[in-house]
Parts: sequence; structure tokens; C-alpha cells
Amino acid sequence: MSLSEEFLTSDELHPIDIVETLAEHHAWDFDRITDDQIAMAVEGQWRTYSITLAWSGHDETLRLICTFEMEPPEARMPEIYETLNHVNDTCWAGAFTYWSEQRLMVWRYGLVLAGGQVAGPEQIDRLIATAVLTAERFYPAFQLVAWGNEAPAEAMKVAIAEAYGHA
Repeated sequence: MSLSEEFLTSDELHPIDIVETLAEHHAWDFDRITDDQIAMAVEGQWRTYSITLAWSGHDETLRLICTFEMEPPEARMPEIYETLNHVNDTCWAGAFTYWSEQRLMVWRYGLVLAGGQVAGPEQIDRLIATAVLTAERFYPAFQLVAWGNEAPAEAMKVAIAEAYGHA
């Protein structure tokens, strides 16, 4: 049975309900924070990623935030920001940022569902998988810049190929 077939008989197509079902399906640890927000942990090859999805009915957007801890030395922050620019130039959907106060690397994406559009389970599953695969792909480059004292352009060479695995 496809992921979407479970929802064809249901009138409840709230995006966070779909995410909760996906989290159960993949056996991810999750916490339904509110009706419009869910947080979960997804195991990757390099890290366990904290993923939060939140639905905003006001602007009809499903927001995804995927984070992992990163505490680069302060002296390497200019290179980290330069690496972020290189990374974001290669990303078609979503973008990284660094939240220095929380010491978190963050991948963000907003899926706009204006006009009453509904995201299907496959679409949301792909959204989550893309976040994890993108974090996995660029994690080594961030580490090389922060701890290996590599130049951002050199570190990006390890991220040229797509990461393989599953979310």
C-alpha cells in the first residue's frame, strides 16, 4: 500500500497528521508538540538530526527545520559562513544557516500550499528525506572547515557527490 492510500479514506488531511503517520511508519522518535507542530529525531549516517515541521494556516506553509549541533571554533566562523554560501549555491530547495547562539547548523525549507492545496504523504516524506540527505551530504564539508582547517572550496569537494542512505 502506498503512503497516500492510507489517507484516501480519511477526511483528516492536516499536514502534521500526515507527518505523524510517516514518523510512525519509519519508527522515528517523535513528539507532537501542538496540533500544528511535530518534532522528531531521524538517524543519519553522520548524525541524528532533529527535525521539526510546523503548519501555518495563516500563510498556508508547511515549514521544515532540520538541525544538528555544531560548535566550530570562533576563529573558523568566517570560513563556516563562506562554506554556507558555497553550499547554498548548490541547493535548489531549502537553505542552510547557522544559529550561533544555539550552536546549531540548520536546514530550512517552506512548502507553500496556497489556495487550499494539500501535500501528499509522498511529498512530505520526500521533503524530510531531502533534508536529511542534504545535511548528510554537506556535514563532512562543514567538519573539514571547522576542525580540519580546510579552505571552504577544498572542503566542498567532498560534497560534490550526493550522499546515499535513507531517512
